Amino acid sequence: MNVSFLSDLMQTVAERGRALMGLRRPMGAGRAEILRLADDLLSRRGEASGVAVAGDILAAYDALAPSERREVLIGFAERFGPNMSRLVEAAKAFTENPGLATAGDLHAVSEPRRQELIRRLNLAPGGTLALVRMREDLLAGGKGSPAVDALDRDFVHLFSSWFNRGFLVLRRIDWSTPANILEKIIHYEAVHTIADWNELRARLDPPDRRLYAFFHPALVDEPLIFVEVALMNNIPGAIAPVLAAARMPIAAADARTAVFYSISNTQRGLTGVSFGHFLIKQVLRPDGQLSLRSRSYRGEP
Repeated sequence: MNVSFLSDLMQTVAERGRALMGLRRPMGAGRAEILRLADDLLSRRGEASGVAVAGDILAAYDALAPSERREVLIGFAERFGPNMSRLVEAAKAFTENPGLATAGDLHAVSEPRRQELIRRLNLAPGGTLALVRMREDLLAGGKGSPAVDALDRDFVHLFSSWFNRGFLVLRRIDWSTPANILEKIIHYEAVHTIADWNELRARLDPPDRRLYAFFHPALVDEPLIFVEVALMNNIPGAIAPVLAAARMPIAAADARTAVFYSISNTQRGLTGVSFGHFLIKQVLRPDGQLSLRSRSYRGEP
């Protein structure tokens, strides 16, 4: 599916929705205006107008200074929790008459409005990446009030669904991969720093080197996590032989050992959402990416 087409389509829906509803893009909106827009977004029924308002909220938030963003996040956390009086009533009803219907009612009213707000913000063009960046801002502020910590749990809960294995796309990264993605591999490498393009090529181009990454359709050019693999004859006792510049490459067909020597999570906003286990399992599947004459796999030496 053409992600660029979908993004353009959503942008068109947002602009049409804004025009139909007589909405004006807020300029220089602060905390109070963004919270008002969030109330408006949660009360809307039409999807086109909702897409427009969601885009306005994210654009206004992005224009704020870090301290102002923190205040908006605190506002989201405190303003859009569950309706406590309805929750007490539903809990009482379940206690008095336990059953599927009352359990369903209790579940429905216990969900914070924050989660529905996040879902609706995700309707905006580029909404998923904007929300990942928003959670980065939340984490950057450190521990907060119980409401702020609850907002963080809401993000993790929703991201765990949106970024589950069924939506992830495994891709091999090689020297023919677009430069904007290769630049991100250099930037995001978290275990063994890649100094320059020559060093990156040494990790991608030889026949006995592999790099695999998970991507998500909503973050098309953003690797979520990647693993670097060295195909070798023997299990090394240290990392130096794996990264040695003067080593002699071997043919992939002759390799007996796959050494997973580096794995890097790239999006701090997705902290707490597990990818590494799925990535390695996918690479190692019998019908997957790696096939050795005699199977031997090893983590970093």
